[in-house]
Amino acid sequence: MVDAAVRPATAAQDEPRIDVGQVNELLLGTWAQTRREAREMIKDPAFWRDDALGKDEHRERVLTQLHLLVENGAVHRAFPKTFGGEENNGANIAGFEELVAADPSLQIKSGVQWGLFGSAILQLGTEEHHDKWLPGVMDLSIPGAFAMTEIGHGSDVAAVGTTATYDPATEEFVINTPFRGATKEYLGNAALHGVAATVFAQLITNGVNHGVHCFYVPLRGEDGTDLPGIGREDDGLKGGLNGIDNGRLSFDHVRVPRTNLLNKYGDVAADGTYTSPIDSPGRRFFTMLGTLVQGRVSLDGASSWASALGLHIAVTYATQRRQFDGADGEETVLLDYGKHQRRLLPRLATTYAQIFAHDEFLQKFDGVFSGRTDTPDDREDLETLAAALKPLSTWHALDTLQEAREACGGAGFMFENRLVGLRQDLDIYVTFEGDNNVLLQLVGKRLLTDYAKQFKGKDAAALAKYAVGQTAGKVFHGAGLRALGQAVADLGSTARSVELGLREEQQHELLTERVQQMVADIAGRLRPAGKDKVLGEKLFNENQAELIEAARAHGELLQWEAFTDAVRAIEDPGTKQVLTWLRDLFGLTLVEKHLAWYLINGRLSTQRAAAVSSYIGRLCARLRPHALELVDAFGFAPEHVRAPIAGGAEQQRQDEARAYYAELKASGRAPVSEKSLKATAKRR
Repeated sequence: MVDAAVRPATAAQDEPRIDVGQVNELLLGTWAQTRREAREMIKDPAFWRDDALGKDEHRERVLTQLHLLVENGAVHRAFPKTFGGEENNGANIAGFEELVAADPSLQIKSGVQWGLFGSAILQLGTEEHHDKWLPGVMDLSIPGAFAMTEIGHGSDVAAVGTTATYDPATEEFVINTPFRGATKEYLGNAALHGVAATVFAQLITNGVNHGVHCFYVPLRGEDGTDLPGIGREDDGLKGGLNGIDNGRLSFDHVRVPRTNLLNKYGDVAADGTYTSPIDSPGRRFFTMLGTLVQGRVSLDGASSWASALGLHIAVTYATQRRQFDGADGEETVLLDYGKHQRRLLPRLATTYAQIFAHDEFLQKFDGVFSGRTDTPDDREDLETLAAALKPLSTWHALDTLQEAREACGGAGFMFENRLVGLRQDLDIYVTFEGDNNVLLQLVGKRLLTDYAKQFKGKDAAALAKYAVGQTAGKVFHGAGLRALGQAVADLGSTARSVELGLREEQQHELLTERVQQMVADIAGRLRPAGKDKVLGEKLFNENQAELIEAARAHGELLQWEAFTDAVRAIEDPGTKQVLTWLRDLFGLTLVEKHLAWYLINGRLSTQRAAAVSSYIGRLCARLRPHALELVDAFGFAPEHVRAPIAGGAEQQRQDEARAYYAELKASGRAPVSEKSLKATAKRR
């Protein structure tokens, strides 16, 4: 945080004031203490990104930092107590997310080691595998890669080309890469440091393909050289995260023992007989992948906190940097400009919404993975939440970091001020753990499934009645009758009626109805296909873009509801008022973004629609005095920010310049401007 001596004034005495400590507690959420411990640990410069290092040196530094995490006991939270862990899944993710402020390369490489490679062994293996490999995973004596993604099958894991064919004569699986497109690609720890990998491959035994399973495959011998049949290539320089040794792995008929199959959900006996506690191949596949959902959970949180860090830098700078003379003769502070407020404050509101939604998401994850709420329905809900929220937060991080960079001008382009590096490193988060559009399509399909369940078992009369209702609804909204009602209501005091019509209840209604109407419309357009798969594929493809947009709207609604829940829990009146304004700014920014839809579908009158943007401007002006306190509430210390423009340097420069001009004016030595001289002559 900026020193109080150089911090500009914030809210006036008669303004509502926020309790920064209370808001910080809300933002840090359920595992606040774990987050504080992680933040305290990464105050040590040994964990910080060193921008002076090249790719190779950066990689070795990050590997050293992983060993420091082990020494600090920061990687064991999710592992079993029998191995020195804590079996605390929520705390594990919370602590992991905080590493993004130190160096995103450190965060992701540690995620590869303990959140993917180690988690695959823990979640997909059995006690024998845990005893054999988890201690080495935990103490980093077995650095490993998570070999799922293939160059030819990114998000389509079910179609990976790598095979694992069982040989009963030797009781071994033969792991093979049959063609170039089946090469495992973009794998952290694969280029240099990995000595083993958890490899996802098609399990084939007795001539039957039982689908994708996971195998523990050693990559190197004790002498440090790659084992026969292991192909390893370095991905080289990337667009970001160059502290991670991403690479490719291929397998030329590599043999591993039968017991190296991580067999919690599927096993092969010595004679090649396959068995599984889950009879359905499809359900088995999704169950196995569902155990690894924590990657999407952590990316959602880390992206939100990276956005918070970028906004801390940009908002702090904007309250200190001055540009162009104002009416009072003083240069104007950037954040006093309406456009600058519009650039930063709605993104600040969205970041708050995402952090609140993430904590609820993380609670859901912890409940499932701890076993307290581990039911098929809960797991399905968790996977849907992950697929809905991760795209929104990762896209928002890129947008926010870019806007923050631009809002800081040339200073924002300097690497020392963090924004450029964070933007580069966070770029890949939008395709990590599943391409965002593919994930939203999964959400859309779930929404359609839930929609269809409403009619399961209904008779023809009930369906006919529903169809009539749908038609009536279309006429009602399409004819603008509802919008007409809004216009009539707005004829009194326009400003007041419009404002009242855009508050909590109306925001919720607008956001909810958009999701419901979009899903209903898509379902109606898909219905003619029936069981005709060819027509069904054609209709689905025609509606794919809108389905993804409906899923995005669903995720935005979840974030708005989480923000509203947080506001309702606040007792301090000033804090509640300011955060209500911030929540309203988030909600109305969403409405403004989709204003065309609301107008086309008759959900807003043109009068009220026109008022949305002006009301957003009023909210930004109300929030301007609280901007610094709102970013202070993120709780970042100077050691986390590490950006000179947010550390008081800009304020000191501005104070020095103003003092200089004030002293010059008072001395009587100030030169007269040509413009004022000519103005004086004209008046004579």
